[in-house]
Amino acid sequence: MNRWTGRVALVTGASTGIGASVTRRLVAEGMRVAGAARSVDRVQAMADELKGQPGSLLPIECDLTKDDQVLAMFARIKREFGGVDVCINNAGRALLSPLAEGTPDQWRKMLDLNVVALCLCTREALASMKERGVDDGHIIHINSMGGHRISTLYGNGFYTGTKHMVTALTEALRQELRQTNSNIRISAISPGLVKTEFVVNAGLSEEAAGLVYQQQPSLQADDVTEALIHVLSAPPHVQVHDVLMRHTMFK
Repeated sequence: MNRWTGRVALVTGASTGIGASVTRRLVAEGMRVAGAARSVDRVQAMADELKGQPGSLLPIECDLTKDDQVLAMFARIKREFGGVDVCINNAGRALLSPLAEGTPDQWRKMLDLNVVALCLCTREALASMKERGVDDGHIIHINSMGGHRISTLYGNGFYTGTKHMVTALTEALRQELRQTNSNIRISAISPGLVKTEFVVNAGLSEEAAGLVYQQQPSLQADDVTEALIHVLSAPPHVQVHDVLMRHTMFK
């Protein structure tokens, strides 16, 4: 990670779960991190806590489903840090919305965040890199095992569909970068069940979420962060394309 010391990473969904874990680790590794979230107070509390670490954390309030807020976020990162060298597209959401009974509003909320916002952040990060002549940057999508299989959980079909799009978009961007002779890398990390607030945010009660974690062994957010550090630490000529990971005892 030495070559990333002092360089700039954007982490979306930085306030909790995987995003918070990644943010803490990158600051500890000496990176200057822009942590984006709607719940910016949580990111600010983390920034206060991390003062004195080798790196730093800039909290940015941003609703990633609002294009103007995304563009304003990148403009602020440019003013504060000069630009983005690493973009971690972590923000995402699941809503239990059966294909036969769900609503377009629920589907759009997932599509707008899981796919459109991811693409817009990627576009803007690439523009930032190219503008400054950065040819060793890295885009990392936090995908899901759901992007590689069809979930049997009732109501999870549309979410799974958005994650299959992320799988396709990862390879599509790799091909675009190669066609333009760019050394910028694109990777994805696809975890299975991770013990975070994600399940509750999908619409389950605290009690129901507790049962999910009792019935199936789960990863911790820090496990995903370790995989991300492995991807980011690979030599510049090595592209780790996608990391599929789940608990050893997951059935």
